[in-house]
Order: sequence, then C-alpha cells, then structure tokens
Amino acid sequence: MTSSIHEETFHGRRAWVLSNRLMRVSVLSGGGHIAEVRLLSDDPKKNVNPMRVPHYATIEPQHYDDAKHNPLYGSDPHRWVHSGYMGHMLCFPEYGPPSEHEAHAGLGNHGEAPVVEWHPIEIGATTLRYGVNLPKTQYRVERTITLAPAARVVRVQESVENLISVDRPMNWMQHATLGPPFIEPGKTVLDASAARGLTSEDAGSLPSNMEFVWPHRADLRTFQPKAHSGTYVALLLDPTRSEQFFTLYHPDFRVMIGYTFPSEGNAWLADWQENQGKTALPWDGKVIARGLEFGSSPFAEGLRQSVERASLFDTPAYRWIGGRQRLNTEFSIFLEEIPENFQGVTDVRTRDGVPYALPR
Repeated sequence: MTSSIHEETFHGRRAWVLSNRLMRVSVLSGGGHIAEVRLLSDDPKKNVNPMRVPHYATIEPQHYDDAKHNPLYGSDPHRWVHSGYMGHMLCFPEYGPPSEHEAHAGLGNHGEAPVVEWHPIEIGATTLRYGVNLPKTQYRVERTITLAPAARVVRVQESVENLISVDRPMNWMQHATLGPPFIEPGKTVLDASAARGLTSEDAGSLPSNMEFVWPHRADLRTFQPKAHSGTYVALLLDPTRSEQFFTLYHPDFRVMIGYTFPSEGNAWLADWQENQGKTALPWDGKVIARGLEFGSSPFAEGLRQSVERASLFDTPAYRWIGGRQRLNTEFSIFLEEIPENFQGVTDVRTRDGVPYALPR
C-alpha cells in the first residue's frame, strides 16, 4: 500500500496530511499539533477522529508578542494557547500556567512550543520532519513523524535542544486531548500501565488529594459522568516497565486509540477530564474533553511550582537539561478495530515496531 504526505487545510488551518490507505494523520503548522488520527473506513463507527477539534478551530494560535491581536483573548497570557490548539499538543518548556514574573515577561500557559508556527524541514514519502526555534525561552524543538505504508501506527520522534550554555529545569509533557463524539461522560474508558495515583486539590467530582492504587475502582477508568464538573488525576506509571501505554475506547464505536512511549523521561500520566464545567472563554460551559498528558511532571502547575514541589511518590516532578544539550524522546499512536462488547485492555506489547493490545 502506498503512503503519501501533502499539504491541505484541516478545519481551515494549514496542515500536513500523512495517509497510507489505512489511516490518516493531520499535523498543524500552527502550534505543531497532531489534530487528526483516523482510520480510513466507510464505517462511521470506525472512521471517527478521537482527537478534540474545538468549535473555534479555525483561529490560528497567536504568538505571545501578537496576543493583543487575538480576537478571542486580548492580552491574557493564560488563554493564548487555547486560541488554536486541538488534538495532541506539546507542553514545553512549561506545563501549566506561567509564574507572575514569567507572565509579565510575555510567557503563557503550557509554554512557548504550542503557540508558535512550526516549519517543515524535510518531507518524504512516509516521513514529515518539522520544527521551530522558541525565541523567548531559547530552545529548539523538532519532530519526525513517520507513517509506514501498511500499518495503523504513527511514530513520533521528538527532540528539544537548550540553546543557551546554562543547565536549567524544564517541564516536557505530551498533551493528547480527545473530544466528542469519541469522548463522552460515563462512556469513554481508559486503560494504562499506571501504578498509583493522586487526585488534585480541586478534583471536581472526585475527592481531593485522594491517593489510590490504579485503577482503584472501575469508575476511575471511565470518564466521570457528573455534569458541569471536571477532574484531574496524576498517575505514576509502573516503574518496573521499560515501555508505558494507555488506551481509550468508547463502547459505541469500533475503534480504540492507544499510545506507547518509553519509561525513561515519562514517569507521569495525567488524566484531565472536562465536562462542561469551565464557563470562561473559550470554554463557555460547553466543552467536553479528556486529556491524557504524559512526561516529566504530575501536575499542570507551572515550572516554578513543579521545581518547588520537587517530587511526588519519591519521583521527580520536573527534568533538567544541560547547557547546549539536546534530549530525545519518542512515542507511537496506534489505532485498532475492536468488537462489540469490548471490555478494555490488560497490556500493550510491541512487535517489530508495531504496538498491539491484549484485551481483557
């Protein structure tokens, strides 16, 4: 089967589209987001895009210097990132809000990477390489995305480079945000290679600051059904594994999405659920989303706060990068068809570079 990469628009946004007759992946230049991961099928129960596409999707993200021109947000640095992100976002070099001093200096929520224009470096038959320099925080970020000709898996190789000569702390988080119709309260189910967890101080429909062994109760796998609420759960991934995973499925669809990624550098998985709770723009009390965020940090509290926290469950809450150092990571996103009455996943293995799930 042939593969191709071409440029088109996705919900009005400039995008590179990778396809191989089995699946289609759309990558935005604005913010670098992976906005679509879809099976190519005539069956609507299989060809759903699990990624979240917001109703304001056609608005390009604004760089911090241009935020005053953003039609949604004016100059509020906590909201700029929301003007254009959809699907899988890179949170770097911050995860969460800026400190007071960072905000005054022109930095915003989730760092600089998701609000700048990424540029193509090399486009081949099966591989897209793209990247960006972050002028305010002085990093270089690059990704290589590969969609093999006959596979339902996309491989992402990512690097971050410190452009200054000083060692410094950082947050490095992958933020996969999924949305309707694939995400539905009381329906969509998560399985993951987690060991234990802690709910946030403001956990919404769950008890605050609750420690538990994953999955504790089955209702922590399922999107919380309580309306007009939200939850945030920090999950420590199983430290005995060399490769981690999570999967999600909706019982009314015949497709499951999964991620695999190395344990090194990815100690944490956050499960963020939003069920029409937030009322400020751009949420408007309408947003339904489930974000699975994996990487260096347990909570979206900002870099300074994660450094002050230092650790959770005896595991670091941030990472260091050396002066002029370049660090690498990778992850894979895969899709599988599932039968009716599917009950979830006990594990995900990788064979010949292709992940496959072991059903319950």
